[in-house]
Amino acid sequence: MKIARIPIVDRTNGWSAHLPPRTPRPSLNKDVAVDWVVLGAGYAGLAAARRLAQNCPDQHIGLIDAGAAGENASGRNSGFAIDLPHNVGSSLDELEGSHRFMRLARFSIDQLQDIVRTHNIDCDWSLDGRYHAAVSQRGVKTVLEPYAKELEALGEPFEWLDADAVRAKVGSDHFTAAVFTPGGALMNPAALTRGLADTLPENVTLFEHSPVISANFQNGVHLTTAHGSLRGPKMILAANGYSEQFGFYPNRFLHLAAHGSLTRRLTESEQQAYGVDAPWGLTPANAFAGITMRYTNDRRILIRQGLGYCPSQKVTPATQQRVKRTHKQLFDARFPMLPNVEIEHTWSGIVCLSQNSAPAFGQIAPNIWTAACQNAVGVSKGTFAGTLAADLATEQDNPLIADMFSLGEPSALPPRPFLDLGVRTRFAWELWRNRDEA
Repeated sequence: MKIARIPIVDRTNGWSAHLPPRTPRPSLNKDVAVDWVVLGAGYAGLAAARRLAQNCPDQHIGLIDAGAAGENASGRNSGFAIDLPHNVGSSLDELEGSHRFMRLARFSIDQLQDIVRTHNIDCDWSLDGRYHAAVSQRGVKTVLEPYAKELEALGEPFEWLDADAVRAKVGSDHFTAAVFTPGGALMNPAALTRGLADTLPENVTLFEHSPVISANFQNGVHLTTAHGSLRGPKMILAANGYSEQFGFYPNRFLHLAAHGSLTRRLTESEQQAYGVDAPWGLTPANAFAGITMRYTNDRRILIRQGLGYCPSQKVTPATQQRVKRTHKQLFDARFPMLPNVEIEHTWSGIVCLSQNSAPAFGQIAPNIWTAACQNAVGVSKGTFAGTLAADLATEQDNPLIADMFSLGEPSALPPRPFLDLGVRTRFAWELWRNRDEA
């Protein structure tokens, strides 16, 4: 089959712009045979390749990606490894589901932290927790208070912060309240992805800048690029939203564009005016209208806002310029003490969701397994999905596989153009209904 759409990677990613130069691994320029093919070198593919190498030390794993490590969606997120579900229910079944998710997420965070420390990956990895904040009293009542009660039911530690306490922690008086949870991690996601790619076991060969233009799944797996091919008897498909291009999960994935911006570094005098020293991460009570923010170790402020329906999986430069202007306005409203701080980088990343928030995981053909559709929590979800897909494919006895299957599978979507109309209408309604959280 011909591949109709491949990722388009620009050079706008602010997370990687300040990193030291890196030489990507060579592209696929000849015919290569391996024991295992892993398609996609994001968090899921990197985790799957690493686990396959551990489970099958005498076998050769070929990992192939259309771009360079850290430059695709995996290096463009907000840099949170989240250990808690965004929305926790209060019934016993929902609470048990939350416990299963937390087991998976904490398994992946522990695994990533071990790799970071073992290989001295310089990615600003820190266990600084997360503030989940509301702007309006309505957000406090409908999101934060129920969230706090459910954290109590789960036995999870948290701290309730009023407006003054939030201001002291994040340097902005824009928020009415927040719930702080100490778990999870913050990092530079581009640096983390680079580090994971550059420390793969010796029996993994990574091919970067190698977009697949055709695929054949008869008599094994045969992927063709412009200058070579990759063959193997078995494959783990970890191409996230692009997995549907290979004939799997048709009409199951929603493609969204998320936009982020990083300021330039604060000067010494600006940092003193700002008044906050410690790095922090904040997620909004409402993901549609609210803003995700970070204060980094090198004194930059991240603004991530603007989640749009993007079935083409492409974002134009004009859209990014418009987003940059919007982000500057949002920054000025939240940090009026920093009027001269400019936005230095604005970029976009393509997010894959399912209608029912379920992952694409499991065996999808006699010789193909998948770890895709991370539902906007790629660092932790991608890592545990890829690891467990490798364990499933190599018949390892891992009890977390049952937890993974308990998350369900993506439900079918309405056909286009009805889907487009429905998604855009839902987005407009969510933005209007939650406008007080902007």
